[in-house]
Amino acid sequence: MNPDDPLLKILACPLDKGPLVLLPPEAALPADPPPDPAPLPEQALYNPRLHRRYPIVDGIPQLLPSSGEQVPEDEHERLLRLISP
Repeated sequence: MNPDDPLLKILACPLDKGPLVLLPPEAALPADPPPDPAPLPEQALYNPRLHRRYPIVDGIPQLLPSSGEQVPEDEHERLLRLISP
């Protein structure tokens, strides 16, 4: 998925139905990656209002509420710096 993808305009957070931000690849990984061999996301979508990150695996956004990861405050601040122009 790229930043100009028209799909980004219609994707919404499953919890608050608001817009999501495409994170750069270096910000897609969870703070504590799971130890199991689950596929790691290449990219992620972020809801800065709720501090939740949703993985994109094999090009498919994982937008179930249970797929989202709550991001701690320090990680939220780092992500905001990455996505701010």
